[in-house]
Amino acid sequence: MRKKLPLLLFSLPALLPLLLFVLYPFLEVVRFSTWDWSGLSEPRPVGLKNYQTLFQDPAFWKSLLVTLGFMLLALPPFLALSLVLAVVLDGLPYERLAKSLLFLPGLVTLGGATLSWYTLFTPEYGALAQFLPIPPWDREGFWALLMVVLFTLWRHLGYGVLVASARLKAIPKTLLEAAYVDGAGPLEAFRYVVLPLMRPAVAFLLVVGTILSLQSYAAVFLLTRGGPYGATRVLGYYLYEAGFENFRLGYAAAITVVLLVLTLLFAYAQLRLLRHGDGEA
Repeated sequence: MRKKLPLLLFSLPALLPLLLFVLYPFLEVVRFSTWDWSGLSEPRPVGLKNYQTLFQDPAFWKSLLVTLGFMLLALPPFLALSLVLAVVLDGLPYERLAKSLLFLPGLVTLGGATLSWYTLFTPEYGALAQFLPIPPWDREGFWALLMVVLFTLWRHLGYGVLVASARLKAIPKTLLEAAYVDGAGPLEAFRYVVLPLMRPAVAFLLVVGTILSLQSYAAVFLLTRGGPYGATRVLGYYLYEAGFENFRLGYAAAITVVLLVLTLLFAYAQLRLLRHGDGEA
């Protein structure tokens, strides 16, 4: 204990904000989830009734399916484009400029970005609708969900490219040179040398992308408001409706806990899968 005490003392400046701003709010949300509370009325303890109601609510299951569909549409392109663009841009004269342009959408305020997209891509009167066939994403559910996916990729792809590029720079060039000397082409070198060594970056982007997908809310709120006909009502937006439109804060807290548990389960399963692949390699 004497040896560990200095380590504990030095870690306190980092642990205290974590306990104060992460653990304590989470415990409070868990406590709120056992209340029947509108935010204005007196809280009434109901135990696990909110969870029972949640798992019997068809709207919750529909929102969960929409969220999983959003993740399946957004996550594979995010990973693939991040890796491919990092490899393609590596070593080019305009590499830094291209990465800066890719990262720039993430620096634009979310409200301004969604307003720009809405102005450009509205099927009836959008600026690009005069020149391109814009699908009716404001009336058809699939196109609305695809629009949210494209907007999310546009905002976060630059971050994925930077993470993949940082890992790519750490791969020794001698390994690639040895592969080329042994007769490997560019595709073989990427498949058997670069891709296995990119596994830590892939794992990180997979977990980050899953968290972004499961907890997506802002783009849906600003672009589609969960429509049309609930086709883009992801769990984050369903939580907002329950808590701040229907004033069921206890029920919304239960949704928050379930969403956090799902996020942790998905992230843990992905990390286990990737570590298992490392063991086999």
